[in-house]
Amino acid sequence: MTRIIFVRHGQTIWNNLGKYQGHTDIPLSTVGIIQAQKTAQRLAKENIVAIYSSDLMRARQTAEIIGSKHNLAINYSKDLREINFGHWEGKTYQEIEKEDPQLLQQWIEDPEKLKIPDGETFSELRDRAFRVINDILAKHDQETVLVVAHGGTISTILCKVLGMDLKNMWQIKQSNSAISIIEFYDKKGIVTSFNDTYHLDVC
Repeated sequence: MTRIIFVRHGQTIWNNLGKYQGHTDIPLSTVGIIQAQKTAQRLAKENIVAIYSSDLMRARQTAEIIGSKHNLAINYSKDLREINFGHWEGKTYQEIEKEDPQLLQQWIEDPEKLKIPDGETFSELRDRAFRVINDILAKHDQETVLVVAHGGTISTILCKVLGMDLKNMWQIKQSNSAISIIEFYDKKGIVTSFNDTYHLDVC
């Protein structure tokens, strides 16, 4: 069994403004740093043997804050990045709805196959994210590993583990600095914790 603790990065200014940030490299806000510190405190007693993170700044900062409690080097991977929003990067939902209403609706209805202009599909995101997951499973049998990534990235992983079609991924919420845990037995995952943000309220 391999136990993977997934953490979504802390809040950014663009999160607060409702902007699609994807591959745009936005740092944590002051609130996001505090969230990451609370998450680090929550995970301090976990026997984490390795940390993997998206290489984007908001995930890197979150991973570094959590990692400081464990004295571990961080393995950064582009495959753990958020979906590439392409033409929609830096825009709000309302702006996209005004500019590309038909394309937006098609994307909501079929996120697995519809590619955002100059971006990627959620199936492409899922497939690259699982390259990292499969690597972790090969290297860390009977161990606990931390993965710091993004809302879309973690949601697509959860969809695959739960056998859900990606068109239903909108029913999966991943809050900033939320913790989700999956235990993998022979590559079959069992979700034991989902979108846990209790530590943000009590720490």
